[in-house]
Amino acid sequence: MAPEATPASPEPGGAGDTGGEQPRRHTMTAQQHAEYERLRRAAAVRHKGLRRAVASVLLLLALLLAPLAVVAAWVDDTVSDTDRYVETVAPLASDRAVRNVLIERLTDRVVANVDVEAVTEALSRQLQQAGAPPGVVEGAESLAGPLRSAVRGTVERIVTPVITSDAFEQAWRESNRLAHATVMSVLTGEGGGVVRAEGENVQLDVGVVVDRVRERLVDSGFDLAAAIPDSDRTITLFRAEELDRVQGALRLLDVVGVWVPVVTVLLAAAAVWTAPSHRLMLLITATGVGVMMALLLVALAVARRIYLDSVPPSTLPPDAASTIYDTFVRFLRDSTVTLLVVSVITALAAYLYGPGRLARAVRRTADRGSRAAGRALERSGARTGAMGRWLAGHRAWTTGVVIAAGVLALLLWNVPTVGSVALVVGLVLAVLVVLAVLAAAAGPVAGPEDRAATP
Repeated sequence: MAPEATPASPEPGGAGDTGGEQPRRHTMTAQQHAEYERLRRAAAVRHKGLRRAVASVLLLLALLLAPLAVVAAWVDDTVSDTDRYVETVAPLASDRAVRNVLIERLTDRVVANVDVEAVTEALSRQLQQAGAPPGVVEGAESLAGPLRSAVRGTVERIVTPVITSDAFEQAWRESNRLAHATVMSVLTGEGGGVVRAEGENVQLDVGVVVDRVRERLVDSGFDLAAAIPDSDRTITLFRAEELDRVQGALRLLDVVGVWVPVVTVLLAAAAVWTAPSHRLMLLITATGVGVMMALLLVALAVARRIYLDSVPPSTLPPDAASTIYDTFVRFLRDSTVTLLVVSVITALAAYLYGPGRLARAVRRTADRGSRAAGRALERSGARTGAMGRWLAGHRAWTTGVVIAAGVLALLLWNVPTVGSVALVVGLVLAVLVVLAVLAAAAGPVAGPEDRAATP
């Protein structure tokens, strides 16, 4: 009887082979191969489904944090950067509506310290004691209105040059620079400054202006102006019944202002990296961020309307109130618009790299144009040779480097605006066009010397 085969049989590739030969490879049957492919596809589907789910969660978090990140970055930047803050409030000193409010309020306070009725009554008594006719005495008593108007006109002529002078604008800038805690007082209710929160009121401190007007009036002969009290150094901008709640939220934004933008960017990048289709997720992310920025602009417009409705005209004229709001939030609005533009450009770029019909048509048109320009350059004798062939062979790599350089430039830009974004995008497109033309102008291989010069 022949012995049974054992695992140690000296067959090539057998399990017990000790001769150093490779193990025998198992050959699957057609049924086993089909089952293997089915399991592999099912595992791939489950894997892609898990990646999509994780990417969707990351994207949702990034989109929810995007508006908060913009506001938090604005609060942190405005509070911490003195130059940025001074640049924010400086236009108020030269705005006509704000100047008119200051002139009117300061004139009212000066005239209020002039007792016109007492002057007319004293004049009437003097005339009566001197035996003047009753008509003259009554006429003196009726001088109160014209006298008050004359006093007001004179005071306004003195106050106006002070408010409209370049010296006032400089004083405004310097006072804001020295009192950099101003915006902190509005946003957190702590400290003091030119603009500060007092209870439910947000007030503008015009002490520097009051001092200058008081000195100018006294020098002009209005000794009563010296009696203007120091308590008349503020103008109420608006009342905010929910100011405490808003201040609490903004204190939190000030604390997390540095980290929320970073976390938002990391979440968005992780969503793109995790998704099975990076390009599609980049397109979705950019579109979502653009939508959130548009919603933030709508929210700013609604907040502006609510603010203007909350300010009585007796407290602040509508034109001055709108100027103050627009001036204070203009950098926030500019940042939001900039991010909206960046999102649109990113979504457009992601789409143009995709399989869409329009995207393919645009790419074909761009390729035809670059090839035509390259051939024209070659015919003129400016053949790029080995360098052009290297660029043609590494086009994807060079394109990625140029785009990454543009992104890095925007990240390092101190305060990017729509103009700076347009400049960087224009430069990136120009460089890509130049590289494509140079690649198309390579011409045929001239010989061994030309091949040896290839990087």
